[in-house]
Amino acid sequence: MELNEKTSLYSLLKEYPFLLDFLVGLSPEFEKLKNPLLRKTVARLATLKQVSEEGKIPLSELIARIEREIREKSGRSRTETGSAAAGQPFDQARAETLKQIIRRLHRGEPVEELKRQFADLIKDVGADEIARLEQQVIDEGIPEEEVKKLCDLHVKIFEEALEEQKSPEAPPGHPVHTLMAENRALEKLLAEIKLLLERIPRETAEAEVESNLEELRQLLSGLAEIEKHYLKKENQLFPLLEARGVTGPTKVMWAIHDDIRKELKDLRRQLEQKIQSAEQASRLAIRTGQVLQMLQDMVYKEEKILFPMSLEVLREEDWARVKRGEEEIGYAWVQPGTGWKPAVEAVGDLSGGGGYAGYGRPAGEGENTQQPAAAGASVPQPRRVQTLLDLRTGRLSAEQVDLMLTHLPVDISFVDENDTVIYYSDTPDRIFPRSPGVIGRKVQNCHPPKSVHIVNRILEAFRKGERDVAEFWIEMHGRFIHIRYFAVRDDDGRYRGCLEVSQEVTAIRALKGEKRLLDWE
Repeated sequence: MELNEKTSLYSLLKEYPFLLDFLVGLSPEFEKLKNPLLRKTVARLATLKQVSEEGKIPLSELIARIEREIREKSGRSRTETGSAAAGQPFDQARAETLKQIIRRLHRGEPVEELKRQFADLIKDVGADEIARLEQQVIDEGIPEEEVKKLCDLHVKIFEEALEEQKSPEAPPGHPVHTLMAENRALEKLLAEIKLLLERIPRETAEAEVESNLEELRQLLSGLAEIEKHYLKKENQLFPLLEARGVTGPTKVMWAIHDDIRKELKDLRRQLEQKIQSAEQASRLAIRTGQVLQMLQDMVYKEEKILFPMSLEVLREEDWARVKRGEEEIGYAWVQPGTGWKPAVEAVGDLSGGGGYAGYGRPAGEGENTQQPAAAGASVPQPRRVQTLLDLRTGRLSAEQVDLMLTHLPVDISFVDENDTVIYYSDTPDRIFPRSPGVIGRKVQNCHPPKSVHIVNRILEAFRKGERDVAEFWIEMHGRFIHIRYFAVRDDDGRYRGCLEVSQEVTAIRALKGEKRLLDWE
């Protein structure tokens, strides 16, 4: 096996099991490899480059020490195993087989038969290799929406091993503990809805059917809180996992979120209509049950795969970021505990630059120093240094610019010329929630997979100078939302980024006539 920065840790341990104890002895950071679940998940994704960074051992030194251990224990050099180098792509026949499985899934063929074939296809490879194969078929034209269907096959194939694993543990107040508490509240709500669904098919009287449907409407309204749970994953966990090299699970899971969102929206729309018969109500109950199963399946994927992987991949400063961001998005059904506080502050954004949202600034930097107040006197709040920015038509401090942007009656986000999100206006009532986790993230990763092609089309047209504006309008929860994207160019016409402006215009659309007088009284 050729050892280099891309060598898979999982493949290495599979060929040389004795390296497990050897690595554990190299660094305390490798103690986690003793956990069988982590070796099946995180180790499948990790490369030797990531291992060297995690263990704070130079890559060249790590490779040399591994080579020496292999020679001493096996009497073979690393080039005598005959194995393929890590990262070597699959042969085309295997890729074609996978594409056929995807197409058959799309046609609705039985999952159990496809499960057997898929298991045969991947029985001798790791999850990281599966991810590369899936990326290959995406690159060859299979939409991500189709590849997403493999997620359930992954879980079904590995479910026996997953069932043996305990659910992850985290102290109250830790983001994972809060997300799992939300799952428990979700499961309680799902159980209530399931009990109600059992009654609906048996009811024959129209009044009884309508009474049950009204109760179902109320329960589904409560189920809408799941949006906060999913937003925290998409805006907090996913960008940090991507920054640590875990990309596949995030895109697939986001796509499933959108499937659930669509199904819930369709259910609520159906419930707003008049149900004409018990038979029609029964069909609606069956459809609702299917959506509930989708929600329950997502809980399983989170707690058996996503959360354990996140706990091992992310670092303390990452969890500090998650904690800060989740407070801005809010909580679904529960309030977080208070037993956990991050041991370190979150420093820097995802692009490796300076701090964001107040993180990472040394004490006193950027603030006016204040003399101690006399006893009993009020203590003035620290203020930022009022360095004035020379603008085209005036001079403003950074504080004034920030206040202006956050007081505008619109939501603003700015993406630079490299498609990186570098700013959003943190207004009190944003239409589309944002959190610090998006700063430094590629804008393509901030949208669900099914809409990325639209994002790319807009940005490409802006970059080429073909268009300057793109706009959309939608109705959402009784509000009319106007969304516009503007190409930002400098004085020389060079593309410098994209400005997104979203505005709730329901009241504006309803205006009629004129208003010339102040009516504050």
